[in-house]
Amino acid sequence: MPDTILSPQRIATEAFTDAAAAVDRLTEIYERNVSFLRAAFEAYIRGEPLARRVRAVYPFVRITTGTHARLDSRLSYGFVSGPGIYETSVTRPDLFRGYFTEQIGLLVQNHGVPVEIGESDEPIAIHFAYRRDINIAASVPTRDRPLRDLFDTPDLATIDDAIVNGTLPAGPRQPLAMFRAARVDYSLHRLYHYTGTDPEHFQNFVIFTNYQFYVDAFARICRERMAAGDPVADAFVEPGNVITARAGVDVQNPTHAPPERAPQMPAFHLVQQATGGITMINIGTGPSNARNITDHVAVLRPHAWLMLGHCAGLRNTQKLGDYVLAHGYVREDHVLDEELPLWVPVPALAEMQVALEQAVGEVTGLSGFELKRVMRTGTVASVDNRNWELGDHVATIRRLSQSRAIALDMESAAVAANGFRFRVPYGTLLCVSDKPLHGEIKLAGMAGDFYRHRVGQHLEIGLRALEKLKSQERERLHSRKLRSFAEVAFQ
Repeated sequence: MPDTILSPQRIATEAFTDAAAAVDRLTEIYERNVSFLRAAFEAYIRGEPLARRVRAVYPFVRITTGTHARLDSRLSYGFVSGPGIYETSVTRPDLFRGYFTEQIGLLVQNHGVPVEIGESDEPIAIHFAYRRDINIAASVPTRDRPLRDLFDTPDLATIDDAIVNGTLPAGPRQPLAMFRAARVDYSLHRLYHYTGTDPEHFQNFVIFTNYQFYVDAFARICRERMAAGDPVADAFVEPGNVITARAGVDVQNPTHAPPERAPQMPAFHLVQQATGGITMINIGTGPSNARNITDHVAVLRPHAWLMLGHCAGLRNTQKLGDYVLAHGYVREDHVLDEELPLWVPVPALAEMQVALEQAVGEVTGLSGFELKRVMRTGTVASVDNRNWELGDHVATIRRLSQSRAIALDMESAAVAANGFRFRVPYGTLLCVSDKPLHGEIKLAGMAGDFYRHRVGQHLEIGLRALEKLKSQERERLHSRKLRSFAEVAFQ
């Protein structure tokens, strides 16, 4: 580092063939560097002068290969596509330890060469040296020099999705992961802000919903399982990091208090070993929320996410309470038009479709032709106008008929499209709650009866579908159909 910058002594780059040892070195570098930043910042807010700018950087993982030899590519990840230097900066090895160990282990195994671990050139923003928002604006004493003159702050010019979107300019070093460290840190901080729970509690199987009724039912089920001493789940976590452990299990971290104000998109977590449980998030109404939260959850690299919510039924043959299993989307929400153009198809994923259909059959007790009494498979139209039915009626009917849509909502297409974009397996199962084209509009009493009878069953179907997905082999979920031509090695 230049003499004008105060930094910890640089740790030399070292090669590793043992994945666990490599992650230990990542942890050593990361913890040393964020501790250095925190110490300097806390001295500064105590009033101690800083003569030089303070900087510390993220650790990196790098692999260099020199062969075009074909590898065992049955997995969709764990190998690089050809000779070259592949590298990524990483953050929070404490949070991603299992993930990093698996990904690095696959690289070493598949290529037969060591990985290198060292210090990157990517600065750690002072905000990201802390696990959670440190209210920097309120903490920093009034000085002549702004904070960014002394510490690195988040640089939105470099925190982007160029790797995911395939727009990263060619360079001497190719990306090894879909997200660089600062992009991950940015989302980890946003997750707590929006959901009220720390990233440590998020599980690998995620349900998004657009109604609080589903979350209330999920919370009730989880509390009952904890009280009964659930043999699989360890704890239930609510906003504010309020932890309810299963009967007979001690919680290492003390229980926190619910937040004074409900978060914008509250998250609830049924925690299992190795983050194998289920997270449910009430994303509220609208495609912007759906895109926003999936942008951030994606950095956790979940194994699957599922949209469970309500929709408008578009066919006269549908009844209130019928289910819609989406096999395609009309993307008129427009929130991803630039990142994922409309000409890109967002296909149905067989693994998700089969799990959802089987779950509907098991929970309803119907099968084969009889299952069609309560569920249709077809196209879901997602729009950005909540009052879509008040527009040009003739034009609306024509567009929906031409697309063969059988249901309409505001969130499903964004959730599925971002799953496609981020290579996260996705699925959608909606429940018809009204039919405005046919004069069946929810009234207060009618809605209350509908929710009492259908929400519990719908949620049970979603939970059962995720349990089916958990029992599958990982490679079936993270299949090659979600990967592009020249893909990064990390899942």
